[in-house]
Amino acid sequence: MHISHRQHFFDHLAQTSDYPLALEIERAEGVYMYDTDGKQYLDLISGIGVSNVGHRHPEVLAALHKQLDKHMHLLVYGEFVQSTQVQLAKALVDTLDIESGTPSPFGKTDNVYFTNSGTEAVEGAMKLAKRFTGRAEFISCFNAYHGATQGALSLSGAEHFKRGFRPLLPEIKNIIHGNLDDLQHITSKTAAVVIEIIGGESGVRVPSLEYVKALRERCTQVGALLIIDEIQTGFGRTGSFWAFEQYNIYPDILLSAKGMGGGMPIGAFMASQQIMSVFKNNPILGHITTFGGHPVSSAASLAALQVTLKDNLAENAIAKGELFKSLLVHPKIKEVRGRGLMLAAEMESFEALKQTIDRCIENGVITDWFLFCDNSMRLAPPLIITDEQIREGCAVILEVLG
Repeated sequence: MHISHRQHFFDHLAQTSDYPLALEIERAEGVYMYDTDGKQYLDLISGIGVSNVGHRHPEVLAALHKQLDKHMHLLVYGEFVQSTQVQLAKALVDTLDIESGTPSPFGKTDNVYFTNSGTEAVEGAMKLAKRFTGRAEFISCFNAYHGATQGALSLSGAEHFKRGFRPLLPEIKNIIHGNLDDLQHITSKTAAVVIEIIGGESGVRVPSLEYVKALRERCTQVGALLIIDEIQTGFGRTGSFWAFEQYNIYPDILLSAKGMGGGMPIGAFMASQQIMSVFKNNPILGHITTFGGHPVSSAASLAALQVTLKDNLAENAIAKGELFKSLLVHPKIKEVRGRGLMLAAEMESFEALKQTIDRCIENGVITDWFLFCDNSMRLAPPLIITDEQIREGCAVILEVLG
C-alpha cells in the first residue's frame, strides 16, 4: 500500500502546531512556488524574509554549482582559509563602509563570525557582549523575537511564548520599542541592548529617527553594547542594504541571517576586531561552531549579496512598498505600515485575518501573520517582484476581502 508524502509529513515530521499549512510544494522559481498538481502560488512572504533575491536565482545556483565542484565541509569554523568564506566576509564589511552616522565607540565593524542561523548569531553575540563588557544584564523589547534557543528565547519580549520553558537566562529586562522614556533602564549594569531596528514579529514597527539616535547615545554613555538584529531587515528588505543606514548610526554588533543566504542556511554576527578578539583567550576558542559559514552556503550568500547590489534591489524596494500601500485600500484594512518591502496590513482581528490568509492561499497567494501581532498580514515578497506581480497579489487580497 502506497503511503503519501503528506501522510509521512504528519506521521514522522515533528509538528509545531496542530494546523500546519501542509502545502506540498514540488518546485519554486522567482516569486512563484508550484505544488505537486502544478498549481502556482505567488510568494508574498519569501519563506519569512529568506528569499530576498527570489527562489533559485540563477546567479545563486551558478555559485552553488561552482563551489560544489571544489569542496564542501573541510574543518570546523575559523581554522582553514576558505575562499568563499573570506570573500563573503570582505564583501559584508564593505557594505558597512558608510561615511555618515554616529559611530560605535569600539571601532569600525571589520570582523565577521559566521553561524548557521539567525538564532545562533544572537547566541554568539550575547556571549560576545558578556565577555567584552564583563556584565550580565541584557535589554530587549516587548514583543520582540530573536530566536528560539534558550539564550535567544530569554530575550523574547512575549511572556506567553517563553513561560513553558523557564527557567531561562536571568537579568533580562524588556523596554518598549520606540519609547524614549524607557531608555533610562539602560545603565552601567547593562551588557547590551538587543533590538530589531524595525520591529519584525511585533508587526513591523518603525521607530523615529530621534529614538534610534537617543538609543545609540544612551548605550555609548553607559558603556553598553548596541546589538542591532537585522536578521529580517538586512540585505535590502527595507530600502537600504542595512536598515540602520536610514538612521545615521552604527551598531556595536550587527546580526544577519535569513535573506543573507539566497535560500541557503547561514547567519553572522559582526563587530570590530577590538570586540571580537575577546574570543581568543580566557578561554581560547571562546565561541566555536562546526558548520558556521559552510562553504556552499557562503558561496550562495556572496552571490545573493552581489545580486542585491548589482540590481539595486534595496533602492527599488521603496517604490514597490509604496505601490503595495497605494493598492491595499479597503474598509477591512485599518492601515498598511512598514518600510520598503517589509510591510504589515492590519485588520480587525485574528479571525478576520486568518480567514483572509486561508482564502488567499486557496486563490494562489501565500501570505502570513506575525508571531506577536496576529491581526496583521505579513507582506514581504522577494525583492525581485515586479509591479505587475504586486498588482496580481493585491488583486487577489482585495477580491478575498471584497
